[in-house]
Amino acid sequence: MSDAKNGDGAAVVTLRWHDAPGHGRLDMIDQTRLPAVFDYLRYDSAAGVADGIRTMVVRGAPAIGVAAAYGVALEALRLNAMHALNGIEYDAALDSAVRLLADSRPTAVNLSWALQRMQQRRAAHAQSHPGSGSATLAQALLTEAKSIHAEDVQINRRMGAHGATLLADGARVLTHCNAGALATAGHGTALGVIRSAVAAGKRISVIADETRPFLQGARLTAWEMVQENIPLTLITDNMAGHLMAQGEIDAVIVGTDRVAANGDVANKIGTYMVAVLAARHRIPFYVACPLSTIDLSVPSGREIPIEERAASEVTGFRDTQWAAVGVNVRNPSFDVTPADLVTALITERGIVHAPDERKLRALFE
Repeated sequence: MSDAKNGDGAAVVTLRWHDAPGHGRLDMIDQTRLPAVFDYLRYDSAAGVADGIRTMVVRGAPAIGVAAAYGVALEALRLNAMHALNGIEYDAALDSAVRLLADSRPTAVNLSWALQRMQQRRAAHAQSHPGSGSATLAQALLTEAKSIHAEDVQINRRMGAHGATLLADGARVLTHCNAGALATAGHGTALGVIRSAVAAGKRISVIADETRPFLQGARLTAWEMVQENIPLTLITDNMAGHLMAQGEIDAVIVGTDRVAANGDVANKIGTYMVAVLAARHRIPFYVACPLSTIDLSVPSGREIPIEERAASEVTGFRDTQWAAVGVNVRNPSFDVTPADLVTALITERGIVHAPDERKLRALFE
């Protein structure tokens, strides 16, 4: 088992890059086995990274984007080391790798955002260094992937600083799914706000939905908070309304996999129900999201593709099955919360109250 934290012990290291002569390696925490087993899996190709994304070894929109960027760099290095491809074959193989990564999961827009940025770096390198060869291109792509990685951590810390101002000392905060360091390159989005509030001296306690069917709250959010001694109470998904009615929740903070131009938010299935309950009980519902998660090309949540995952995630967990054999199953992995239920978006450029298209477009100006 490897150390889960940075050298300063301050944050979970979800992804880590290892340089090697002529190649390299990406390690990712295997989130399918947490909290029972903590271990890193090693990847040296785009196909391997795509499989890690598809099987949820790595999950969370920002972390998926960073992983995909490294996947492109890994493939560029791998193809260069083969020494058997001409320029046309190399480009075709790299294009194929990008498509494979793009198809690994459909809802998280950070995936396509990161791949587009890698392709832009690739095109810029070809224009500024014509005929320089695959080795220099591979290094340029690796540099870009490392930049995306480092920028994500800094963005999360800026979001955390903004969001921490929304939480009162002693706040009891409900979160759904895992939007922590495990879902990002570090610090986290929703949990990053909580970490920043705690670092500012506020006494914050967390209430985590277990987040059926993949149990990201029970397995991952709980694990992160236990690592850092931040008070956490785990509940089943259908207990949130009761606690709200009893006055035991002061705010809700979640992450997101895609925000439409009108402010509609796609997040882990069950988020919409939490938002409706929060509105009913007049509890603020906050969404922490980097600008890379805002997709201005999608007019509303109706156009966001919703991933449907395997029935086996609903009928049981790991080696245990509790549902009747042969039962019909639906397993949409995400739902959409309308913008009018969102109190504010927390971004690296500040807090956007009552988000709408005009306010979101202004963030990019």
